[in-house]
Amino acid sequence: MRILLLITWLAVTVGFSAHALDRNQFAEQASAVTPLLNGQSIPDVTVQTFDGKSVNLKDLVSEKPTVILFYRGGWCPYCNRQLAGLKDIEKRMVNLGYQILAISPESPERLQEQKMDTKFAVTLISDNSLEATKAFGIGFFLPEEIAARSSKIGADATLEDGSKRRVLPAPAIFIADQKGLIKFNYVNPDYKVRISSELLFQAARLSL
Repeated sequence: MRILLLITWLAVTVGFSAHALDRNQFAEQASAVTPLLNGQSIPDVTVQTFDGKSVNLKDLVSEKPTVILFYRGGWCPYCNRQLAGLKDIEKRMVNLGYQILAISPESPERLQEQKMDTKFAVTLISDNSLEATKAFGIGFFLPEEIAARSSKIGADATLEDGSKRRVLPAPAIFIADQKGLIKFNYVNPDYKVRISSELLFQAARLSL
């Protein structure tokens, strides 16, 4: 299993190695994102809980080992499938001492609706400002034709520097210890491909 996890990590990391590590701006496409890597610290950013309270992400992570899951939004069927799959490992993750934070660009208001619809025990977090998405190096501009469609299905419109270009995070998983050190990451520019819940559990177990 350790070998499998290493292969998974290498496969994802190599896919982004050709790009300059500039996390001060959004990538032009999903394949060009430059995510934080194992051994780096999570950024000092402010996010919001589903009830609109501003919180520091590092403060949340300092409470216990954390799985940070970035997803596109409750409108995305692949994201919903991934979140639903966490129910299979949720109890085991809690027994290991983990908390799971699911972060999306959606507003706290939308997260409240999603929480009522899904009844997930996973903590839903809003990054409506895209501060965390940018700092983790996973944000990218949507192509214009896709952005137009996204507005029709409920994806929140978040403007960047006054422009009307829409930004989404590449779906990502980061496992961090209480000091905020990243122990494992999985980022795939293909939003249809997600890490399995069982592999995530094994990665979390080995990250302790």
